[in-house]
Amino acid sequence: MTPFGMFHTAISLVAVIAGVAALVRYKEIATATSAGRLYFWGTVASCVTGLFIFHHGGFGVPHVLAITTLVVLAVAYVAEKHATFGHLSRYVAVVGYSLTLFFHMIPGLTETGARVPVGHPLFTGPEDPTLRAVVGVCFLVFLVGAWLQIMRIRAGRPLVASP
Repeated sequence: MTPFGMFHTAISLVAVIAGVAALVRYKEIATATSAGRLYFWGTVASCVTGLFIFHHGGFGVPHVLAITTLVVLAVAYVAEKHATFGHLSRYVAVVGYSLTLFFHMIPGLTETGARVPVGHPLFTGPEDPTLRAVVGVCFLVFLVGAWLQIMRIRAGRPLVASP
């Protein structure tokens, strides 16, 4: 792994840890919290640095995922800050931020699983059926988490934020 790749990975790990911390502590990711802000900006930095990594010679699926993540982040941020979607804005923000956390899992699992353990990696590559199954389980976890977050919002529970 190149030094730039290590830097990108470190940023991504910080973002994921911040996102999980926000979910555990506040039950949602929001930029009104310090963990949410760290997640947001870490994810932006992860996507931007990821756009400069070319494993197979050119623009590919990982780059599309990075751009998609940036678009979803932007929509979630606008929904959170400007209530662009009216009464649905908080739902759009919460589910959008959670979706981007799921997006982190795809390259994270793919790249880590293709390298670890050294000499006998867990996955042969992006097409490995086991990897696809693990990503599928992560998607189910996202769906359940999004549903729980939606139910929490519908119950009228506000975000309890720290500065």
